[in-house]
Amino acid sequence: MEAGEYREGTHMPLISVIVPVYNIMDYLPRCVQSLGQQTYRNLEILLVDDGSTDGTGQLCDRLAAQDGRIRVLHKENGGTSSARNMGIEKALGEFLGFVDSDDYVEPDMYMQLYRAAGGREGWLVQVGRDEVNEQGEQLPSICEIPDIEQTFSSEEFLRELLMHRGDCSFCTKLVPRRLLGEERFPEKQLNEDFHLMIRLLQRAEGVVSLPVCGYHVFYRLGSNTRKKQENEFSRVFSDNVNNADLVHSLVEEKYPQLQPVAIRFGLFQRLDYLLHIPILQMRRDNEQYRAIVRFLRRHVGTTVKSPYLTVKNKLYLLALSAAPRTVRQLHRLGMKIRKKIP
Repeated sequence: MEAGEYREGTHMPLISVIVPVYNIMDYLPRCVQSLGQQTYRNLEILLVDDGSTDGTGQLCDRLAAQDGRIRVLHKENGGTSSARNMGIEKALGEFLGFVDSDDYVEPDMYMQLYRAAGGREGWLVQVGRDEVNEQGEQLPSICEIPDIEQTFSSEEFLRELLMHRGDCSFCTKLVPRRLLGEERFPEKQLNEDFHLMIRLLQRAEGVVSLPVCGYHVFYRLGSNTRKKQENEFSRVFSDNVNNADLVHSLVEEKYPQLQPVAIRFGLFQRLDYLLHIPILQMRRDNEQYRAIVRFLRRHVGTTVKSPYLTVKNKLYLLALSAAPRTVRQLHRLGMKIRKKIP
């Protein structure tokens, strides 16, 4: 069989789809229904109830009674990564998939992924994704979906991630269980997918990206990465900076040719942090904020010379390194004028 070729009637290995679940009564049925309708039938659906307090755990049990492929695991609350990791430990499949409980997937997503994975041992395969808000409106694309199937070596895909063109989400991917090995999602932090992805790329042959949109992200206010009030600041921005430092260390050790894009990644993540931190938190006693400003000031020359930053990126970085609070106040005023914030 050629790489990527699938033939009807061949062995259909079990795919374990792991769904972390926590207080999600309103949206879980849609998610589970989309999995139950998959054209790839040899699935097990693991609903990992992460200590729900609103009756979601009982809902999981009722859903399992309706479909023998659903297994429910109940645990004390420990966060998404903890729930995913329990699912990995209990999964029986040769392949693993991950779906967030408020999202949903196209009926042929896992069939598409498996067909592309056929004959490609040690590869990750992914579909595209889009994002829909609570009003059912399509939001700007998270990642570009290719026009044709694309194949990236691990180093090439890491470069795509560092250029903010790649998709680090495990929800869009089919993962060979053997490839994952003993690797697990880091617990007690956000953006855990990126953290695990850069480790897994060191073991994988590469990533196959399919020209289809199979996964739908539901943009819901109140989820971990959504900012609800003006002075709230999601921890994800801090974790993004920490991840930039982590990947820079990896690049220095194993992919020195990627250092220019790794530096660009670190600057961009800090720019994102400074454009989202509430002005009231830009204080002298905020050590991470102060460390980020110092970092920008040390890298003025790098910022100017980088071929991977846009002119707009460079202007913002240089201005924020010189007068961060003033620039943020002006940035906020500009956003108000454009009626993007109240």
